[in-house]
Amino acid sequence: MMLARVADSLYWIGRYIERAEHVSRLSAVMLNATLDHTQGAVQTGRIGLAALGEPDSGRANQTYEAAHDLALDRTDSGSVVVSLARARENARQVRDQISTETWERLNLLYLRTTGSAVERAFDDDPPGFLNGIIADLHLFKGAADTTLSHGEGWRFLLLGVHIERAQLIARLLEVCFDVGKTPAVTEPIALMSVLRMACALEPYLRVYTADINPRYILEFLMFDEDFPRSIRFCTARLQDLLSQLSREAGAGRGDALRLAGRLDARLKYADIEEVEATGAGSLLAAVAAECAAIHEAIYETFVAYPLELSLPA
Repeated sequence: MMLARVADSLYWIGRYIERAEHVSRLSAVMLNATLDHTQGAVQTGRIGLAALGEPDSGRANQTYEAAHDLALDRTDSGSVVVSLARARENARQVRDQISTETWERLNLLYLRTTGSAVERAFDDDPPGFLNGIIADLHLFKGAADTTLSHGEGWRFLLLGVHIERAQLIARLLEVCFDVGKTPAVTEPIALMSVLRMACALEPYLRVYTADINPRYILEFLMFDEDFPRSIRFCTARLQDLLSQLSREAGAGRGDALRLAGRLDARLKYADIEEVEATGAGSLLAAVAAECAAIHEAIYETFVAYPLELSLPA
């Protein structure tokens, strides 16, 4: 079985790169929405900030400043630059486990966001700067996919990606559609922005054509089995990855798999009409809570397991 420290680092690389991409995309969408000068643009800013756990405090009307801090504030543990720095540090610790191509791509991205010219680059073209980070992260993921062996290490990397993605999309949907906590999102620009925040606009339009409907958006981002950023797709991947890792780890290490299977079944057999009737908030909160439980179980199973479990009987 892979060393716990190696599994831990690869898992967190996956989480941090997914977090950096998500924050970059939400910030870019907020900036682009301001070009419309409408109420929908203000609502987009509020959605983006709330989905990232940032207090509004009037910042929805100060989109440039909010996007700058979300990207480059080194004192904010959730900023893009901090996520990239932590991903790079984890990659440095397991440099012998990853390919030269993945290390170089991540290292170049880190240097780009911490160099002396970074403030000027952001000021010159904030959306372009953020979209460049997203493109570089896609290159990193592509390099990882095509140059890393798809064994245990690869599966831990993907575990991090998919558990982070499921939680981030659940939070975004909770902000938009938990009507018990937040005003309903009805502005067309804001609804399209939600789809862009999930990188889902074009895939959504291919399924639902031009009908930008809150119910369909919720259904697509929660339950679509083919879209890689839907919660259902992520939970199915988590179950698959944990099934393979549990077989490799041996019997008696199935808590994480059991929890992932239960969450996947909950989404697989959910009904959108029932979700609407009872409110999406409860299901989305359950997704977030069960992802947190899966995270803890992954640690107990693969990282902090007792020594005697790692030795043959």
